[in-house]
Amino acid sequence: MSKKLILMDHDGAIDDFLATILLMRMTEVKPLGIIVTPADCYIKAGVSVTRKILDLMQRFDIPVAESTVRGLNAFPPSFRRDSVIINNFPILNEKEQIETPLVPESGQEFMVKVLQTAPTPVTLMVTGPLTTVATAIALEPSIVNKIQEIVWMGGALRVPGNVEKEFALEHDGSAEWNVYWDPIAAKQIWETSIPIILCPLDLTNTVPVTPEFIRQLAKQRRHPLSDLAGMCYALAIPQNYYCWDILATAYLARPQFYQLEETETDIVITGVSQGRTTIKPGGKKIKVLTKVNKKSFYDYLLQQFGENYR
Repeated sequence: MSKKLILMDHDGAIDDFLATILLMRMTEVKPLGIIVTPADCYIKAGVSVTRKILDLMQRFDIPVAESTVRGLNAFPPSFRRDSVIINNFPILNEKEQIETPLVPESGQEFMVKVLQTAPTPVTLMVTGPLTTVATAIALEPSIVNKIQEIVWMGGALRVPGNVEKEFALEHDGSAEWNVYWDPIAAKQIWETSIPIILCPLDLTNTVPVTPEFIRQLAKQRRHPLSDLAGMCYALAIPQNYYCWDILATAYLARPQFYQLEETETDIVITGVSQGRTTIKPGGKKIKVLTKVNKKSFYDYLLQQFGENYR
């Protein structure tokens, strides 16, 4: 049986980088490339970290592309600075030159090319906003037929969002950041026929990065990926941090860990609730990840970060 084809689109935050590592460790799927969207990062640093991680893992076969899209509501600089810090981690800077290829075209153009040339429909693993996907479809609408599904970390259905008042004074706090960055792009995707599998805050709020999990990572820091993951999570210690993107990404290889339900939904694009993901009868039917076996999930991460990666 041929492996599921995956094109990843992330936005350069701590959990995006760890989700990238996890994706590269999966033997069940075939990654076709990685696109970095300039949302929760400074884009040059986000692209650089991505390529350095692939170098560390000796995945020189995975091309990286820099998206040039823009959102409506910027992530705070205090969030985005993590990408710059990680770019200077010693473990990622032992080599003089980065070998992992950076493609010459923009991320949205690269997405079009990959989808057009893929032998079978591709699953998009999106851990940032949907802007690059929406822009690629605007460039070449026919690629909709080459998208098997979008697995997306985004939204908050029955719980409050994570857009806090200090960063968005005119917002009511109901939106999740990946939607809020560009609600219009999310709405555009909702208006397509593309199947969506959503990993919302409703689920990620139940799967924190716990002190115990970090201690377990520390015990296996002789493995470079565990060491790198531990350093990344150390940046997140001062805040409540959850397994956002990495929880969504693990679904690709371990769907048996999860429970799903079909829900009719919509995206609010204007007003004080812009970016809110709502349950709406008659709205787009999507599959929502609602529960996960947390022990199996944490054990899986420790295994994937701990085994020999070469």
